[in-house]
Amino acid sequence: MTNKLQKALSYGSAIATVLAVSPASVLAEDINLQDIDPQFANVSQITPQRLLTFMINGLLIVAGLAAFFFLLIGGVQWVLAGGDKEGTEKARKRITNALIGLAIVFSAYALAFLIETIFKIKILSFTIPTIVP
Repeated sequence: MTNKLQKALSYGSAIATVLAVSPASVLAEDINLQDIDPQFANVSQITPQRLLTFMINGLLIVAGLAAFFFLLIGGVQWVLAGGDKEGTEKARKRITNALIGLAIVFSAYALAFLIETIFKIKILSFTIPTIVP
């Protein structure tokens, strides 16, 4: 077997193993939107402020998950580098960048929560004031 084919098979098997034991594969089931957020049970109940709040929270969750998966991929790369300096360096950079990303996401969430607590300004639950004629 060539070295490139061997590396490709080892990466593929590592990724397949991670996906096979991930919580998403264990908890796979039909998702009801009402179970996730009862405020979206009926389409007529969707308001711009609820949608914006949902999008902000969703964006923070997706960014955190992306950083976590990059951290996981960097760890797998490190293990599969097998002492290769170039492979180990790439894995180290990926892990460092993923940790920086996680720190930024958690800091943004913590800062928003802190502002909400101290100044009583709702950032994570966005409200649009209504204009009364």
